[in-house]
Amino acid sequence: MSSNNESIRKTVTVAMVLCLVCSVIVSASAVILRPEQAVNEKANMQINILQAAGLFDPQQSIQAQFQIVTTRLVNLDTGEFVNGMDVDRYNQRKASKDPSMNRVLSTDEDIASIKRQAKIAKVYLVENGGQIEKIILPIHGYGLWSTLYGFMALEGDGNTVAGLGFYEHAETPGLGGEVDNPNWKKQWTGKQVYKHDRVALRLVKGGADRTDAYGVDALSGATLTSRGVDNLVKFWLSDTGFKPFLDNVRQGQI
Repeated sequence: MSSNNESIRKTVTVAMVLCLVCSVIVSASAVILRPEQAVNEKANMQINILQAAGLFDPQQSIQAQFQIVTTRLVNLDTGEFVNGMDVDRYNQRKASKDPSMNRVLSTDEDIASIKRQAKIAKVYLVENGGQIEKIILPIHGYGLWSTLYGFMALEGDGNTVAGLGFYEHAETPGLGGEVDNPNWKKQWTGKQVYKHDRVALRLVKGGADRTDAYGVDALSGATLTSRGVDNLVKFWLSDTGFKPFLDNVRQGQI
């Protein structure tokens, strides 16, 4: 019996030591790789921004391509640039969860089903000779199974869509997951956002008429995902989102 107990103690001791060693190795690896992970995450985000605007070239370095993009912070209420904050350190997702940096949306406002909205948002600008050529806006909202995160790019007129892309979601592959289909994304390019100063850009169930300047085909067999995309686009391009900023751009105040 004593021999059995001694064997059990040794087995438990060895198992605990192995667990401790493995934990140390995993923790150390996470710490060592964290800077590299941060660099990769930043590069991936830059690729998505460039892709949304139709500017990404896989043959060129990401860093070189992104030099044409200026990142600014915008007060969503006034549509004006925010100065005095570190744009690189600002995290819009974290801000949306911070009561001092967000606002709780009313049921009527919250068509994108995000509940809370950061008061300050990042925008990405491509300029040439002092003129804005592209405006890339971060957008997000709930679909069927998940919150979709992406970017909508507009031309410098603040009204013509240059592109749309989602970089994070968990929608159903082959259905709602078709938001990643290049052919579907191409439909957005050239569409108009506003008609009589209201968001007219929309997804059309059953397919949009190709002469419709505001309509994009809804996703076949993915009604709730389509509705979610339609709602999040309307939300972020309306007065509750980036419209005050885009108004300032169109009026030459920015």
